[in-house]
Amino acid sequence: MQPYIFPYLGYFQLVNAVDDFVFYDDVNFIKQGWINRNNILINNTKTLFTIPIKKASSFTEIKDTEIHPQLYKKWKKKFLKSINQSYAKAPYFNEVYVLVEDVLNTDTTISELATNSVIKIFDYLGIQKKFYNSSNDFNETKGLNRADRLIEICKNLNADSYVNVKAGIELYDKSYFLKKGISLNFIENKFMTYPQLGDDFIEGLSIIDVLMFNTLDEVKMMLNDFKLN
Repeated sequence: MQPYIFPYLGYFQLVNAVDDFVFYDDVNFIKQGWINRNNILINNTKTLFTIPIKKASSFTEIKDTEIHPQLYKKWKKKFLKSINQSYAKAPYFNEVYVLVEDVLNTDTTISELATNSVIKIFDYLGIQKKFYNSSNDFNETKGLNRADRLIEICKNLNADSYVNVKAGIELYDKSYFLKKGISLNFIENKFMTYPQLGDDFIEGLSIIDVLMFNTLDEVKMMLNDFKLN
């Protein structure tokens, strides 16, 4: 999966569903996608935040897409102030604020920043996973077609099962994978509601929101609330 910045709960359910997770960082950057954007609550309103990119281009690979050095410093200061103002009354604000601040100290590429936002949250939750980058660990598979590259990566990891997001149903054929010795499953996410500061629950937000309002055990329970089809 492409690295996303502080992604929503469903991304973390996907990571939690597998033993080995590969950040697909040597594919093209998606403008207006979720690599450098997500939503948090500001004044109890779903609000998009966007990390400034230096020369964002859909012709540049994610791993080579740089954060804008000057704009990022200003953005980070403003973003952390917004987090402080919006979530200061959340029950787990202190711990999560420090975690977010730690992740945002990365300021080179969006790939590194987004990757850290996932890895450090799993560390925070005390859940061990093996993480890889396609550019560093599976560069020799580049050039294969979409399905064959995934199959080859699985074989390199001695894996006999591959899990994809539900949207992958339109892209990948279970029977093709099975012929290559890999079982293919698609994750069906489920999302529990939880108390926020407002009266109405707002779904689909960054994992930051989930962490602010839930204990570690509650978050772990949410990460397991999915089915594989």
